[in-house]
Amino acid sequence: MAQPGLQRKTKIKVEDSSSLKGTLASVFLLGFFLIVTWVGVFYLFVERF
Repeated sequence: MAQPGLQRKTKIKVEDSSSLKGTLASVFLLGFFLIVTWVGVFYLFVERF
């Protein structure tokens, strides 16, 4: 059985002050780079075919 004296009721405040705008911008830039790369490779493939 649990002992009543050992139970602690503590409230931990977690402040979420981090912004995800930089992460979103990085993901968009990475996606743009990948799309441009794939289009470039596809263009080379079509031109040499």
